[in-house]
Amino acid sequence: RHETQRDHIMKAYFLDDPSHTLTDKDLEQVGILHWTLDADRYEEEGKLDTITKERGYKNRDVVNISTQTFGDAFEAKLKIFFEEHLHDDEEIRFILDGSGFFDVRSLDDVWLRLHVVKGDLIILPKGIYHRFTVDEHQYIKAMRLFQEEPKWTPINRALPTTDTLPSRHDYTSTFRKQ
Repeated sequence: RHETQRDHIMKAYFLDDPSHTLTDKDLEQVGILHWTLDADRYEEEGKLDTITKERGYKNRDVVNISTQTFGDAFEAKLKIFFEEHLHDDEEIRFILDGSGFFDVRSLDDVWLRLHVVKGDLIILPKGIYHRFTVDEHQYIKAMRLFQEEPKWTPINRALPTTDTLPSRHDYTSTFRKQ
């Protein structure tokens, strides 16, 4: 673990075998970084600011995903998030409240599940296939961090050109070497 504020370890495991847990070192081998911060005191703590400066994140916003915020569109929005996709940028999420699941594909096409909760900060590398859903609480509040202007542009894996994108090529060539 990079920085630990409290006694918490993000639960990560093979989706088809939850008894096989994964460590932060296992996740780093596929490019995923994880920190645990104090979600109630992160501004005073300063660790988030240190990470954002080191990684060049200039912008941020906060999203609330719940039946209350999305109303009748909640299920449709979750369906979009749960479509397997990648991004041309890193996906950075700091969980301020609630919880959910990020499912990511390993290089050998196996699903890895990350159960993120309040205080988890994760970085998914650009070009990694993934999807997101809430857990049984159906609520998550997350800060999204960006290197440039805020944007969330998913590129669906089902598209015929997705595997040929530079971000996918960069991802596979970087992490196959490890």
